[in-house]
Amino acid sequence: MSLSFEGKVVLVTGAGGGIGREYALAFAERGASVVVNDLGGNVKGGGKSSAAADKVVEEIRAKGGKAVANYDSVEDGEKLIQTALDAFGRIGEILRDRTFARTSDLDWDLIHRVHLRGSFMVTRAAWNHMKKQKFGRIIMTTSAAGIYGNFGQANYSAAKLGLLGLANTLAIEGRKYNIFCNTVAPLAGSRLTETIMPPVFWTSHNRQIEFNHVGAGWIGKLRWERSQGRTVRQKNQPMTPEAVRDQWDKICDFTDAAKITNIQESFQSCMNVLSQLDSEGEVNANPTAAAASVTSAINPAEAVGQKLPPTTFSFTHTQCILYALGVGMSTKDPDHLRFLYEGHQDFSCLPTFGVIPSQAAMMDGGLSSIPGLNIDFTQVLHGEQYLELYRPLPTSGKLTSEATIADVLDKGSGAVILLDVNTYSGDELVCYNQFSVFVVGAGGFGGRRTSEKAKAPVPPPKRAPDAVVIDSTTRDQAALYRLSGDWNPLHIDPSFAKCLHSFSHVLKQFADNDPSRFKAIKASNHLHEQVKETDAVVLAGAYVDLHGTSELSPENLTQGGGLQSELVFAEISRRIKDLGPELVKKVNAVFGWEITKDGKNVAEWTIDLKNGSGSLHQGPYSGKADVTITVSDENFMEVVQGKLNPQKAFFSGKLKVRGNIMLSQKLEVILKDHARL
Repeated sequence: MSLSFEGKVVLVTGAGGGIGREYALAFAERGASVVVNDLGGNVKGGGKSSAAADKVVEEIRAKGGKAVANYDSVEDGEKLIQTALDAFGRIGEILRDRTFARTSDLDWDLIHRVHLRGSFMVTRAAWNHMKKQKFGRIIMTTSAAGIYGNFGQANYSAAKLGLLGLANTLAIEGRKYNIFCNTVAPLAGSRLTETIMPPVFWTSHNRQIEFNHVGAGWIGKLRWERSQGRTVRQKNQPMTPEAVRDQWDKICDFTDAAKITNIQESFQSCMNVLSQLDSEGEVNANPTAAAASVTSAINPAEAVGQKLPPTTFSFTHTQCILYALGVGMSTKDPDHLRFLYEGHQDFSCLPTFGVIPSQAAMMDGGLSSIPGLNIDFTQVLHGEQYLELYRPLPTSGKLTSEATIADVLDKGSGAVILLDVNTYSGDELVCYNQFSVFVVGAGGFGGRRTSEKAKAPVPPPKRAPDAVVIDSTTRDQAALYRLSGDWNPLHIDPSFAKCLHSFSHVLKQFADNDPSRFKAIKASNHLHEQVKETDAVVLAGAYVDLHGTSELSPENLTQGGGLQSELVFAEISRRIKDLGPELVKKVNAVFGWEITKDGKNVAEWTIDLKNGSGSLHQGPYSGKADVTITVSDENFMEVVQGKLNPQKAFFSGKLKVRGNIMLSQKLEVILKDHARL
């Protein structure tokens, strides 16, 4: 039976956007009369506007629902409740929500006035009306920061935990009047989390309060506990209240409860679910238990050195030509005909085609036969790869690939499997591939984080480009590429086509399109769109090694020394020179950066967007920076290239922040106005 709110009146505070808006729309869709409250302030907590609330009311009415707007501050609780009484004659439910992104002024009093005092004022105004009618439902929105604490958020954490205490007391006092008060701790799509969360996603946790109790000579400890829970949605399907209701007993079952100790652990289950939703497989009903079983099933000592079953790949010149077309070769360029026409006197197979026959060892399920790798294969992602050719590839024939587990690494949030693949034509070794396979959620087994067996990326040299090539891709190029044998469904995305030209241009510019000059290529599968208009990075830390030349060898690429991050700060400096006054007006903060390598601080930078026209200099700030960010050179590059989400990096400990943590989101203005670095 569907859950209905016909005849009920719901007041949702902060309903002009984010979680509050979704609450308002959902209640209205199920028959409730909704009071949409929103002060309409800006992200700094200032200003006032009726536009946000009015827009939500219009959405509800357009769908046949009933709603009125209210623009008062939550501190004027009586006015909010009176709006409900005037419009609908009663008040039944209150949803108290106002996300931190909407009130980012970190002044203690402001945070507490909005989050804690505001909730008190609205609820107190409604309380007697609920008592008289013997009915009331109140939902407070707390935060994992309040439950576990979070660096740099003392005021916000205190206010949010205060909400939990307020709600617990109201639940006790309201029980005899049929007034229920509950608290949800959401992970939700908002301006803070939209890059890593679906548009709307929330979960509530039942927890026991954790404090040390002391008295009369006795001392004990209470702890937070969280049930194993249940996932109540599947891929491409919405989450519904009915699904929550039907699973409620299991959701509230504290058998084998998880002992969560910090904010990162509290988010892990949700991250596991998101990873599964992005995969082809179904979502496990119990992500906490699934993550635990995956983690315990990794045994590097047992897996390393194991061989996968051999695979064979038969092909004709057709696949070679399809591959060449898929990576950007064209009959418009006469030099490309040697890769596109089987009758050409120098007809050849592009060297990078060597990836295609070799990856069958990874894609055909051979990993499932390896002891010590009892993993969920719906969580497997293709990461970096290295290809080395020992002789030019044949244009047709049958190739056999033999794969070995070279190493298994523990990356915390996942496991990395290094797979060495040797490919033979008959008895002759043709090429060698190393694939880096990332298994989401399989980390934490206590293994090493790095391996000397991994082929390391190479930072670019500190000099002007040796060649600049402008080219365009067709929309169907990625679809064409797949026909050569790489059936990864990700490659149907047209944006993937924009990264396919890179190698063909290197081969033409520096090797005269001679495939025999090719020695090796190191690249990442985490590729990002590159268009002339935005200058966004496609490949980083990659290289092509050619026979007969020294300029492009990996050794010479690193001769410039220094750090990859220096290039990023150089670009940031240019942008500050171009837009300094505007950035200072928007940001008004000083950011300190500590860049590490191998666990040691190797560089410091200061981005001053508070004083004068803004500036960037190497070294620490002369005063006290508003925010100081510590990150490794490698992870910094992953973040600015879009490979590593900064919030995920923070929660996993790869990126550390001291000071006013919420100001760090203002760094976005440096990156988004022109391009991603």
